[in-house]
Amino acid sequence: MTTKLIRHPRRAALSALAAIAASGTAVAVLLVSGTGASAAEAPVGLGTAANFSVLAGSTVTNTGPSFLAQSLGVSPGNTAPGFPPGIVAGEIHLGDAVALQAKNDLTTAYNDAAGRTPFTNLPAELGGTTLTPGVYRLGAAQLTGTLTLNSQGDPAAVFIFQIESTLITASNSSVVFINGASPCNVYWQVGSSATIGTGTRFMGNILAQTSITMNTGATLQGRALAQTGAVTLDTNTINAPVCLQPTGTPTQPTGTPTGTPTGTPTGTPTGTPTGTPTGTPTGTPTGTPTGTPTGTPTGQPTGTPTGQPTARPTRTALPVTGGSGGGTLLPVLTGIGSIAVTVGAALLLLYRRRTSES
Repeated sequence: MTTKLIRHPRRAALSALAAIAASGTAVAVLLVSGTGASAAEAPVGLGTAANFSVLAGSTVTNTGPSFLAQSLGVSPGNTAPGFPPGIVAGEIHLGDAVALQAKNDLTTAYNDAAGRTPFTNLPAELGGTTLTPGVYRLGAAQLTGTLTLNSQGDPAAVFIFQIESTLITASNSSVVFINGASPCNVYWQVGSSATIGTGTRFMGNILAQTSITMNTGATLQGRALAQTGAVTLDTNTINAPVCLQPTGTPTQPTGTPTGTPTGTPTGTPTGTPTGTPTGTPTGTPTGTPTGTPTGTPTGQPTGTPTGQPTARPTRTALPVTGGSGGGTLLPVLTGIGSIAVTVGAALLLLYRRRTSES
């Protein structure tokens, strides 16, 4: 009994040490793997707003031959002066249910982008900076010169800029990508308004709380989406943002034939006979008789008599009951038959008695 009491505490202690070690190992694995804060950001879901190059709350105004690669929408407003001369490659939705749904989806996307954590704080000036994927927060954003976004070889890399107030770019500024970044995965969440300067080449989805102004000649590969205010355009080009695919994934197999394989015969094989085989007789076989066989008699057999047989017997008529002849013969024969049957029965009875006595 004493030995058992001593061993149980030791086993409990060993079990506790093993559990602590396992927990420590699990924590170490998590720390080394870098999951959590360093995990790649997911794209911001735009919903139906992704179908629009320009989306505004009050109105969209345009000057000059601007070009929108996707649709144009306004809600709750319902005006878009300047189209034409502006060109919309997609559809125009002014104050309708489609525009309203896109605006609702824009609000959801805006809140998603604004709430992403963790984030890295940046100074206001973005020009001359190279950034890697992640979430960045600024009080107000200014771009003078070039901002470089480095995806580090990941075409699905996500960049989110959380800007508390305004986004302003100087004339002829630009956003450029290196190492395969995709414009469709760049999001500019702007707390008030965005102004894209003259001649600027900008990239990504602008999600502004109030308004967006694109000055003369500015281009955007992305979308200009404003929740409550207006979008103002002046001879601008807004192309749909491109989502790059991994370089090792072909979009269409290069080995897929575009038509019918060349080895398929176009007609009937040349070895197939074109008519009836030459060995088949064209008519009735010559060995088949054309008429009735010659051995068949044409009339009745010569052995058949043509009249009644000359030796046909003349029978003596038997007496018939009820007839006019032989009326007394039938009772006599009947009586003789009855006597014969009676005598036979008596003789048979006598024979059986004698046999039984002997």
